[in-house]
Amino acid sequence: MRVPVRRAAVLAAAVVALLLAVLLSLAVGARAVAPSAVLDALLHGGHGGHGGSAEVVREMRVPRTVIGVLVGASLALAGTVLQGMTRNPIADPGILGISQGASVGVVLAIAFAGVHTLPGYVWWAFTGAGAASVAVHAIAAAGRGGATPVKLALGGAAINALLVSVTTAVLTTRAAALDEFRFWQVGSLSGRDAGIVGQLWPFLLVGLVLVLAVARGLDALALGEDVAKGLGQNVAAVRVVGGIGATVLTGAGVAAAGPIAFIGLAVPHIARALIGTDHRWLLPLAATLGPVMLLVSDTAGRIVFPPGEVPAGVMTALIGVPFLVTLARRRTVAA
Repeated sequence: MRVPVRRAAVLAAAVVALLLAVLLSLAVGARAVAPSAVLDALLHGGHGGHGGSAEVVREMRVPRTVIGVLVGASLALAGTVLQGMTRNPIADPGILGISQGASVGVVLAIAFAGVHTLPGYVWWAFTGAGAASVAVHAIAAAGRGGATPVKLALGGAAINALLVSVTTAVLTTRAAALDEFRFWQVGSLSGRDAGIVGQLWPFLLVGLVLVLAVARGLDALALGEDVAKGLGQNVAAVRVVGGIGATVLTGAGVAAAGPIAFIGLAVPHIARALIGTDHRWLLPLAATLGPVMLLVSDTAGRIVFPPGEVPAGVMTALIGVPFLVTLARRRTVAA
């Protein structure tokens, strides 16, 4: 099978998997809803005789599922761009301090600004993520050679350690903020409403445009900076635009659902193993597989220990680790 045809087939299969994951997210939970009732709720508002189930689907599960799709896509795209931009196979928003910046923003909102609602956290988390990203890139850009992959990783580690200390200091002096922050910090889609979608999608659209704009540049950068420059790529511009796009995507995704781990790390490797390293194909596949992993994790978390729920942030690690271990054993995780 020719490469473009095979890639198209893989992407089509991923889209089918996403549709199945969406249906699973809408149908499975404390109250099981038949697929026919899900379709009736979506298409006819529950007038086909599934009134109670329709209310559950439309009022509770549709917003949760939509947010899962947006957050999963944003974190997967951000991780893919960061790995390509830094040529570091373990780069993700958490390692570069962006997620921790969002956490500091939420801690400050709870402890000092009197913000106590999920929609209220969004702007604070987004601002914190942006500030952390700027700080990391400023540190990495200082001195000779500019923002090299090694300097980005070291700058991210330094900022991450600083922000962890700030978060700990605030929480130990403001004990009342601990319970609220812990609920957000674990990473979950539970309790999110449709209002967050309206706040989220403009940022995701901007981030998507930015990362797609540097797809060719990321391909060239994978060959090394000198080769990329020889191919006519402005390496600094690729890193700046890609970094802004990844920050916007991470800030919006983390603000909406908390710092859900592993999607930004594992999904790019899974996508790369399936479709290759061409970012024009890799980015769309990552944006499709990210929501699949997050929705399947969230749905599994609803049924593992009923009637309680295991947060999606916990389940993504439990589901993602075997994939990454399998890929590592097969030596197919080269960046």
